[in-house]
Amino acid sequence: MGDETPRESIEAERRAASRGAYSDRVCSPEETLARIRPFLAGFGVTRVARQTGLDNVGIPVWCAFTPNARSIVVAQGKGRTDADAKVSAIMEALERAVAGEPAVETVVDTARNLGASGRAADPLPSLTAAGREDVGPDEEITWVGGVDLVSGRDVFVPLEAVLLDRTRPSRFWMSSDGLASGNVVEEATLHGILERVERDAHVLWQVSGPEARHRKCVAPEAFGDPVLGQLIERIKAAGLELRLFDITSDTNIPAFLALLAPSNVVTGGQVRFVEVTSGCGAHLFPVRAAIRAVTEAVQSRLTYVSGARDDVHPEAFSRPLPETTRRAFLAEPRQFALRTPCVGVGLGSLLPCTIDRVKEAGVRSVIAVRLSADRFPFSVVKVVIPDLESPEGNRARRFGLRALSRAISS
Repeated sequence: MGDETPRESIEAERRAASRGAYSDRVCSPEETLARIRPFLAGFGVTRVARQTGLDNVGIPVWCAFTPNARSIVVAQGKGRTDADAKVSAIMEALERAVAGEPAVETVVDTARNLGASGRAADPLPSLTAAGREDVGPDEEITWVGGVDLVSGRDVFVPLEAVLLDRTRPSRFWMSSDGLASGNVVEEATLHGILERVERDAHVLWQVSGPEARHRKCVAPEAFGDPVLGQLIERIKAAGLELRLFDITSDTNIPAFLALLAPSNVVTGGQVRFVEVTSGCGAHLFPVRAAIRAVTEAVQSRLTYVSGARDDVHPEAFSRPLPETTRRAFLAEPRQFALRTPCVGVGLGSLLPCTIDRVKEAGVRSVIAVRLSADRFPFSVVKVVIPDLESPEGNRARRFGLRALSRAISS
């Protein structure tokens, strides 16, 4: 899928391996920033700010501002270091800017005509917006080409289904779910797939019964990982309570949910919705998945502390905490059986193994649509996996077969 030469790909693998056990990026954050800095103004990124000091946790969180954005203005990023978090925020801003006006070739035709000419087309009914009709077989619409990473075939999907432009109406649920960026297209694709796996696992955990959910609570100390341990110590020092849940689904790709709350969340008085935040993470390496979940929960906390995100509504600050969320902190952490994947640390191993895992779970297609132009030193990809569950959203079909089956069996 990439535009690199074999020698460049080998060099990218070497750099990724040298970065250690906590990153699969092919460049250091400093290298990434140097590559993308000249393009920030052109994509509307006007300012980058460090939010870490607004809270007492101390885990790095940064934000990037794009005042004329077609979706949200403030993008956020988190990481083990300031450099990681800063680049994470900028890359999120870039991916949203690209998804608002992607550099793609399109075709105007019907699904029936595309099929008759030997070209595969998926109208993505699972992403149809609430109150809107599915794309009919003889309806002429605008399509964009992607690649099905399961079959290897080119496939067309509706352009509207991969856009992130809230300045215009859409017949599809508009979301950043599966939208990812990277230094190279394979990097972006991996992270887009992992996000879809993470969201699917979270939905399946949510629709399970409370006993089943609470049995998945694990002790983060059981990982015996120094970086995760440092994150936990910072959270404890800030007087916060953490619950970590193993939400790994039948994809067998480790996924975790982290819940972060004041220490009196169970015994105190009424706790507000914004005082408890969550984060999810998925990765073939369990420790990376857990770190992602914990840092995401910290980033979500800074979202409310800063009050800067334009997709946070005022009523969120007065809503009481749902009782089901409060009771999650009554779950007793259990020891975690650490699973070590039989895979290398580089993209050349991680990406195909991740695709194989979702295939083994019965997923029929993993569609990757590249949205960014070749001339940029970064790639933006929208990953669509129709068989996996999507997070809560304004869709005609809230749940798919996986969630319905899990809810019935629970």
